[in-house]
Amino acid sequence: MAQRFFIGIMSGTSMDGVDAVLAQEQPGGLIRLARASVAMPTALAAECLALNQAGADELHRAALVAAAIARLYAEATQQVLGQVGLAPSAISAIGAHGQTVRHRPDAGYTCQLLDGAL
Repeated sequence: MAQRFFIGIMSGTSMDGVDAVLAQEQPGGLIRLARASVAMPTALAAECLALNQAGADELHRAALVAAAIARLYAEATQQVLGQVGLAPSAISAIGAHGQTVRHRPDAGYTCQLLDGAL
């Protein structure tokens, strides 16, 4: 079986930071190789909270937040890769849903921000 590596990244509703884990596929499951946390800047957390409500220029502001979240996710990714000396090209997949800014199950949607292309 070829070695496969995966990264999972999460920024939760507390908005205090980003957590990442690097896992390797093994027969029977995954094993954790590394983990890292990156603090979320206070101003970014405040803007994420502000985007929970409608506001002026919110599409532009949401795009800026999505890019900032992506940069935090990239930093956490670099940290877990660095802990084990693994190249980014060795990663098979990254699971990351972004930062939830609106959760409206009553209206049938939830909105997470992340600039995946970045």
